[in-house]
Amino acid sequence: MTSKGAEVGTVRPGGRTARVRAAVLRATEDALVEQGFDGLDLGAVAQRAGVGKTTVYRRWGSATALVADLLVDMAEQSLPRADTGSLTEDLLANARLVRRTLADPRQGTLFRAVIAAASCDERTAEALRRFYQVRVREWAVCVEQAIQRGELPEDTDPDEVVRAVSAPLYYRLLASQQPLDEASADRAAHAAVAAAKAGVYARTR
Repeated sequence: MTSKGAEVGTVRPGGRTARVRAAVLRATEDALVEQGFDGLDLGAVAQRAGVGKTTVYRRWGSATALVADLLVDMAEQSLPRADTGSLTEDLLANARLVRRTLADPRQGTLFRAVIAAASCDERTAEALRRFYQVRVREWAVCVEQAIQRGELPEDTDPDEVVRAVSAPLYYRLLASQQPLDEASADRAAHAAVAAAKAGVYARTR
């Protein structure tokens, strides 16, 4: 049962309920990788997860709710940010993590499916926005620390710097189909650092 006002599928449960959630989300991920969002069916997910169909319908109720909860789980499970004491090294770590994720056959396919779903469903789009807000804010601390060390102008927007690191990699994944190699990740990080030091990512007034 969810607390009053909570969105279905987003409450963090414990015990058996946690095991059911984990199994259903894994099955949801498998279905997205294999069939895409259009092939996501609650009954089929329940069968994959080995749980009752009524459990899935009662707890989540829709394919979009499943994807939203999967994105919550993905944000919770993401690796923590680097903390090397150097902006360049921190952002290189960020770029390489993004590249490894997107270049992975399973994870890259999963992200393409989720992004495709978000393009035509507002609930999924909002869940995806929340996912990236969590990840950007996690890594923005690296930029904030660089500002405090005097590496960057004081008016630098940390979130924009972090977005600038991953944007070229997502472009390769979704648009150009160019290889997602480590050189492209390193180039994105170095470009973001150079632009930030030049004041390109100053906060707008």
